[in-house]
Amino acid sequence: MSATSITSELVAFQPSGIHGNGGFAAMAVPSGTRLIEYVGERISKAESQRRCEANNPFIFQLDEQTDLDGNVDWNPARWLNHSCAPNCEAELDEGRIWLVALRDLAAREELTFNYGYDLADYRDFPCRCGAPACVGFMVAEEYFPVVRLENPAVA
Repeated sequence: MSATSITSELVAFQPSGIHGNGGFAAMAVPSGTRLIEYVGERISKAESQRRCEANNPFIFQLDEQTDLDGNVDWNPARWLNHSCAPNCEAELDEGRIWLVALRDLAAREELTFNYGYDLADYRDFPCRCGAPACVGFMVAEEYFPVVRLENPAVA
């Protein structure tokens, strides 16, 4: 199934100006709305490490023992793109991950969240979100000051 053929009540998937495919609000959505669940295979930390080393970017931490690998065909939420100024956030609730609107969203607005990557090899993950305050790399907001210091051209 291609991204262009998947639509849910709140999210439509189609080509993105940021990168590849993206998720877009299918209608106006109020702040705080759970838009889509990020689903996947529950895996051990050891298996998670192995898959991360194989360049799988779709893994979320669930708890101290378990991670979630969203790199499965039945997880369209994996198409939501990163942004340095996101309009959604990933929320962990009782072992489930939801993408939740941080503010009111307009119909057809691209849905984004901060992937929360750490500083390890951050230069391997350039950001193309286009936000005015984009730091140029897909890192968690807490690392923005470090990235700006190391990369004055994006400050």
